[in-house]
Amino acid sequence: MGLSWYQYASRLPLAMNLGKVRTATAPLPAQDQKTVERIKQETFAHNRDNIDRTRAYLSFYQKHPQIHWALLAHLVSRNAGWSMTDLRGELLPRLLRTKEQQDYFTFLERGNWLIFHDAYPQLLLYEESVRRQTNLFYLLPHLGVSTFMQAIWNHFWKTTDKELLAIGLIINEQNYLEEQVMKDPAYQNSVVRTIPFALQELLQLNMILLPQRKVAHEQGSSLQLAGERVFHFASLPERISLGKRLYSLLFGATNRQEAAYAWALEQPHTGSRKDYWPHLFHDVNETAPGKSYQVKLMNCQLRQGAKRLFSPTLRQVWKPIHHEPPKELDWYKNKSDAWRMLTRTETANAAEMSEAYCQALAKIEWAVAARTRILG
Repeated sequence: MGLSWYQYASRLPLAMNLGKVRTATAPLPAQDQKTVERIKQETFAHNRDNIDRTRAYLSFYQKHPQIHWALLAHLVSRNAGWSMTDLRGELLPRLLRTKEQQDYFTFLERGNWLIFHDAYPQLLLYEESVRRQTNLFYLLPHLGVSTFMQAIWNHFWKTTDKELLAIGLIINEQNYLEEQVMKDPAYQNSVVRTIPFALQELLQLNMILLPQRKVAHEQGSSLQLAGERVFHFASLPERISLGKRLYSLLFGATNRQEAAYAWALEQPHTGSRKDYWPHLFHDVNETAPGKSYQVKLMNCQLRQGAKRLFSPTLRQVWKPIHHEPPKELDWYKNKSDAWRMLTRTETANAAEMSEAYCQALAKIEWAVAARTRILG
């Protein structure tokens, strides 16, 4: 994985093309207006909650496997769902107050909702362009999409450069998230600057996991977990770098993409971590209430007589919420050099994450056990 400087240099005319894209000014012809309205309605219908969004990404990838980003988005969106249900699972509620749980959920849900709100219309417009065999990306401004992506999609339509499109979408969505969420004072004060947010980074509990098809494992684990640790999530460059590394990890080796895709098709997304590790997690709470927490895991296996960790399905613990419309802005107008990020590849740091994830689980278990002993 990774392109030569010559290959990247051939993409640099994109920077000039960005100055030639069309903006949403003149009224649209009737057929185009119908297309825009249909795409908005379909996006709204699939943006109800994390479960619906995650399914929609996978369904799109099944029909259009040339759009690599859709599979990456599906797998990352699964992780967002797992993070949401962790807030009401066995461990985190013993460390976070109810308000902190709600704030974290709102933060995760808003980001998940916004990215789908921005990206899914782009996917649907591509699908319509394929169906009509004509470039319709001049409609992107009417869907609120950045001029940056209009140039990227036009380039993809001409070249079918799958990697550039994926990286372009990563850059776009993270800049969109930056403007819509990360700079919002409400989220800065309730989540990004809080001690628990910093604590998760300190303990390296934040990981993006990419489960792969079932493999033989002498200790009984049902899957391999590829993935990446998440460091400095509040940093825009780091989030873009993470996205590039995950893309490299997923599509840099064909068998990894195939194995992850096969697992995704076999295992519907519920939001419970039982989806990938049913030997450790269960969506039914098997722990008797009212007792001090007893550590359950040793070397990534249940201790003798221990019950599985409670990891509920998303719809067990979180209801769909109403979202206010996003701010009307084009992030690219303030960052006209963003195209330079297309010229840098990223190499994945690590592939197998099962051991690292087990260590993170052990850390949080011991933190919970210590807290319950202190507080009684």
